[in-house]
Amino acid sequence: MAGKDTQQSNELPVVLLHRLPSMNLPFNPSFRDHLRFHVHIVDPHESPEAEPYDSCLSRHAHSIRALITLGLAPISPEFLERLPVLELVVTSKDVADCAVGLLINVLRRISAADRFVRGRMWPVQKAYPLGFKLGGKRVGIVGMGSIGSEVAKRLSAFGCSIAYTSRNKKQLIPFPFYADVSDLAANSDVLILCCPLTERTYHIINKDVMVALGKEGVIINVGRGSLVDEKELVQCLVQGEIGGAGLDVYENEPNVPNELFGVDNVVLSPHCAVLTPESFEAVHQLIVGNLKAFFSNKPLVSVVSND
Repeated sequence: MAGKDTQQSNELPVVLLHRLPSMNLPFNPSFRDHLRFHVHIVDPHESPEAEPYDSCLSRHAHSIRALITLGLAPISPEFLERLPVLELVVTSKDVADCAVGLLINVLRRISAADRFVRGRMWPVQKAYPLGFKLGGKRVGIVGMGSIGSEVAKRLSAFGCSIAYTSRNKKQLIPFPFYADVSDLAANSDVLILCCPLTERTYHIINKDVMVALGKEGVIINVGRGSLVDEKELVQCLVQGEIGGAGLDVYENEPNVPNELFGVDNVVLSPHCAVLTPESFEAVHQLIVGNLKAFFSNKPLVSVVSND
């Protein structure tokens, strides 16, 4: 029976599960079994022969046509070079709600107000500093891909004015486009970072961009920590050169700069923007749908924008 199962699995398309050793599939127990019905999963961290990761990867490299990347597992050019027949990378990040939530939290000082009440400061100080309304804010989105588009949709409903920057101007996007991120910052009250981390976008938010954003400007980062020059961000926040920040990602995770713990205009989140049961269920459907479509030579269910 075991031989028959092995033969059947070998006839299925081969898919690599790329993850950090500490990261398991955060899905319901039936998902992996459901996935294995359609594809043969190669997970080097669970190799039945207990062989080293590199050995397992090399053994399957010329059969792997698709890759599922999970969580923070990096995909470098060197890693891709080891997979000569790879054609598809499947991943999903639905973080638009979190980006909007961080922005509202920063503007209305919700987390700081919570600490104010829990610290029993209300009876002593009486008045609490005013927050700022979201409606009418000029929001600049850095990276108008799938996530950026969802953020724009949500904030448009709040009455925000949207503009964006990305690698290229989107012909079907009705919002103003800025080729230079500093120009976008100068014409925005808020910058929301939704783009991937590449050599081009590393520290795309530098001191000049923060100064252009201004003393009341807010930065929301749900992309990657190194999109922002974190040392400069800390200095600008502490010295009051920008108004606030909502951060779900950091340059040296899980280490967060100590200076940020003592400032009330910063909201911190532990890189969990995608972590909801609903998003995981959506990922289940998306992964299986894309893999089935790909190996049946049909259009993919979703194509991730490179912006």
